[in-house]
Amino acid sequence: MQTNFATVAGLVVGALLLGNRMRHRRHSDYDYEDELQEARHGVSPDTAMAGLVVLAAGGVYLSKFLRQSGGMAISTVEESIELDVPVSTAYNQWTQFEEFPRFMASVEQVRQIDDTHLHWRANVAGKTKEWDAEITEQIPDKRIAWRSTSGPYNAGVVTFHKIGENRTRVMLQMDYEPQTWTEKVGDMVGGVKFTAKGNLQRFRELVESRGAGSGAWRGTGPQH
Repeated sequence: MQTNFATVAGLVVGALLLGNRMRHRRHSDYDYEDELQEARHGVSPDTAMAGLVVLAAGGVYLSKFLRQSGGMAISTVEESIELDVPVSTAYNQWTQFEEFPRFMASVEQVRQIDDTHLHWRANVAGKTKEWDAEITEQIPDKRIAWRSTSGPYNAGVVTFHKIGENRTRVMLQMDYEPQTWTEKVGDMVGGVKFTAKGNLQRFRELVESRGAGSGAWRGTGPQH
């Protein structure tokens, strides 16, 4: 029964990947919502064979993913963005953790407990989840790293790179464990990556519109 469920699930995701291929054949700009809609459309003759290959690959990949029995199935997202502000401005704004809901789409609340501990509440795949996190490394104008200490596993690092007098590249890497079936499918079709990309775009809009961070925590955390 488990194998049959995994196989069917794999075929569903394979179909979504097929829609993605069709999308890219017709358009150069990526749009996540359009991609999910077009995944429901038919296959044109000239893409049928390639589509079957993508469908099979998606099915096999997710079937293996769902049948994993030991350890955590960890996924990783990496995104970056360039901002027209000095590196200190970008860093200072990111340290205002309680303002994360202003640009992080699914985050409902972040409460700073002390200099290195945060409590999060977010809507994940339609369900409210809460967890605690610890800042494991903090170097002003360079990097902030964290990991969860309760609830769903997640960890990551955001780094800040000066690429000009008033220009900064922000790079985000996050590891997380999809837990429910809905989260796993969302992860497979790139939902988390899409959300991270949108979060960084809104962060850019927020910090560039202000011209300066709304505050700053210039302290340092453990360095490894």
